[in-house]
Amino acid sequence: MMTSEEIVFPDRHDAGRRLADVLAREVSGDGVIVLGLPRGGVPVAYEIARRLGAPLDVLVVRKLGVPGHEELAMGAIAPGGIRVVDEDIVRAVGVSRVALEHVAAAELAELSRREGTFRGDRPPLDVRGKTVIVVDDGLATGSTMAAAVEALRAQGPARLIVAVPVGPPEVCATLSSRADRVICLSTPDRMYAVGAWYEDFTQTTDAEVRALLDEAARDVRTDSARAEHAGSAPTS
Repeated sequence: MMTSEEIVFPDRHDAGRRLADVLAREVSGDGVIVLGLPRGGVPVAYEIARRLGAPLDVLVVRKLGVPGHEELAMGAIAPGGIRVVDEDIVRAVGVSRVALEHVAAAELAELSRREGTFRGDRPPLDVRGKTVIVVDDGLATGSTMAAAVEALRAQGPARLIVAVPVGPPEVCATLSSRADRVICLSTPDRMYAVGAWYEDFTQTTDAEVRALLDEAARDVRTDSARAEHAGSAPTS
């Protein structure tokens, strides 16, 4: 699902609720896992997981920024040794292989640090055989999401859905060839920065990510306990 409608979202939580409205019509919490790309994708993913009654986790993917122009992505890395490089950008800006490897090594160290920061001692959720919804707050070049999709494919999910509030139409279309389903609520022809499509695009902090993951885990435990209680209650 992609629409050319240009939407400005109040904040990430509102964007997540709008995505959840779409997803709730085609998936349910049973056998569904929601993964947010930190940091900004986690508040969006939290609203989806809460609506679907699904477990929430993070998938830490690091952008490989062009040296001196770090906001421009020339690729991304993900767990499991996954690396996606946009060779067109690398050639256009003249990044050497040595410089690329230096950036990749630094981002790999940061990836490991953030996994520990966000998840603590909790193991990653097992996505094998599940419907996996991977979420970010928006797409620019799409390299980060492409790395996320590639990393997840290697783990054998039954179905892989990309869900984002906003992204360029050509990027969303390209991802459609990698994922089983792409939901992009707004595909403006002139994308600019992702933050331009939010009234409030305040940076999400590490503490907020941890708090949302903890709250989502409590919600899932509570729902499970209620289901078990209902199943064991005597019938009249």
